[in-house]
Amino acid sequence: MHREPDSVPTMLFDWGSIKWHVTPRDVFGASSSFGEVVINPNKGHDRHQHPNSDEILYVIEGEGRQTVGDGPEFAVKAGDAVWIPMGTLHSTFNTGWRPMRIIATYTPGGAEDALRDLPDFVELAPGEHPTWAVGEVKPG
Repeated sequence: MHREPDSVPTMLFDWGSIKWHVTPRDVFGASSSFGEVVINPNKGHDRHQHPNSDEILYVIEGEGRQTVGDGPEFAVKAGDAVWIPMGTLHSTFNTGWRPMRIIATYTPGGAEDALRDLPDFVELAPGEHPTWAVGEVKPG
């Protein structure tokens, strides 16, 4: 199986975007989910949890602040990995001036389906790019 970025939809949120390259919904036989998350500068997502999936984050570019459970907030940067046990509250915030890029996995997969219910969710068709990716400035 091979999937190029322009062959999968993009999930857009007010804080950034996600491209899920592998999910049980879209790839026959897949039992986990794998995607690239982009968090825009000075943005982040609310504290939340995935009741039925562990999550692993691997920061590939940028820097930010992370929370996991009741522990203290800590800094994350390119090269750092974060494991979030299922059912654990967590959040990520980009503290840098450029987009923060993260590889995210869910095991078992499927937790990404709940993101479709968020009030700021918009789905872009495969091949359609977010305005920030084509040089337009998004207000706010």
